[in-house]
Amino acid sequence: MSSEGKTEQPPVAIVGAGPGDIELITVKGRRLLDEADTIVFAGSLVNKEILNGCKAEIFDSKGMNLDEIIAVLAGDWKKGKRVVRLHTGDPSIFGAIKEQMQELDKQEVPYTIVPGVSSAFGAAAALNAELTLPEVAQTVIITRQEGRTPVPELERLRLLASHQTTMLIFLSVSMMETVVTELCEGGYPVDTPVAIVEKATWEDENILLGTLGDIAEKVKSAGIKKTALICVGKVFANGDLEAVSKLYDRSFSHGTREAI
Repeated sequence: MSSEGKTEQPPVAIVGAGPGDIELITVKGRRLLDEADTIVFAGSLVNKEILNGCKAEIFDSKGMNLDEIIAVLAGDWKKGKRVVRLHTGDPSIFGAIKEQMQELDKQEVPYTIVPGVSSAFGAAAALNAELTLPEVAQTVIITRQEGRTPVPELERLRLLASHQTTMLIFLSVSMMETVVTELCEGGYPVDTPVAIVEKATWEDENILLGTLGDIAEKVKSAGIKKTALICVGKVFANGDLEAVSKLYDRSFSHGTREAI
């Protein structure tokens, strides 16, 4: 509660750190880190250099369970501290934030979410790829292969593959052979372009290019087992694909330009 001469304590901030490059955090996210008294960050994935210069007490959540994380977030907020929960990429994609918000709700601790740059878009940038191309792909599917955590029956890869559109597959590179089998049995041709982007936007970023026919062997040979995004679809055939939209077509009229 605010009073004259005092500023109201801000809510716990759940911040997306971006995909790896420490400059790919929002201006708002950077400011919140700099102002924070307490930061709980996902140490197994977030680039630790992003914390350089922070005055906050810093907790690495990679060895913490949910109860321990909430104890710090809620406990320090109740002490009047500025608290940030720092997630990799954008926290809304495979970020496990819902369970944290539920626990904060139980303790009547307010929070706000600051979006970040997902590794999905970091990978697309690394590949110089546009994920949606006219008459090629107008839908992007973001998903993962079933592993220790199940997926809904209707979201299995072989069913999603029937659309043959752009697909970005998280948390699955360690199961590459299974992914390829599922995609091919679901309808993707074996010559469908595939790109593996390991540690997108980091200094040691690594890119493998291939097709569904050879990518599993390339991944195995490269020893890639985690922190990599599987990018599937015709839009990744950059050198062999031309696409022109209507947006800038001189013969196409729209709300801000007349056709020539």
